Parts: sequence; structure tokens; C-alpha cells
Amino acid sequence: MRRIKVDQDIRSMSEFRNGIAAFMQQVRDTKRPIVITQHGKGAAVLLDVGEYEAMVEQIELLQDIQVSGAQIDNGNGIEHQAAKTMILQDIKA
Repeated sequence: MRRIKVDQDIRSMSEFRNGIAAFMQQVRDTKRPIVITQHGKGAAVLLDVGEYEAMVEQIELLQDIQVSGAQIDNGNGIEHQAAKTMILQDIKA
């Protein structure tokens, strides 16, 4: 996801309400999120669908890495050669 440009990508709720279609097009074109404020505070973020999906995939991958690291730290890992042997046996079956 691209970084927001403060002067272009932070909009009030009233601005957003009056220009929804234009802001959605901006998000699609720039791939940058728009932060929508309400009473001067961040209230919501509008993201391009593709950017959102990529972000979710990255988070899931990082969670998998974190779980794997914890499993190894707890002694639940498998030695490289044993894992390789198991995979090769599965491929042959």
C-alpha cells in the first residue's frame, strides 16, 4: 500500500459525503488510502480492494511466520532432512 499524502488523502466526512464517487476513483487510481475524519479525528479508511487483499495476505503470512517461530521455540519443529523425506514421500504417493 502506498503512503498517504496528507494534503490529498485526509478528508472530512462532509467532503467525503459530497464527493464519494471522486474519492473512490482517486483510491482506485492512486492505490493510496483516504483517511476520513469526523470532528477532526480519524474515523475510517477507504482502501482499494486489491490493496486491501494484498495487505490481508501479508498479515496472514506474518502470522504464519510468527506461529512457526513459536512452534520451533517450543521444540515442535522438524529437522530439515526429516521434513524433506516426508515431502518427497508424499510426492511419490
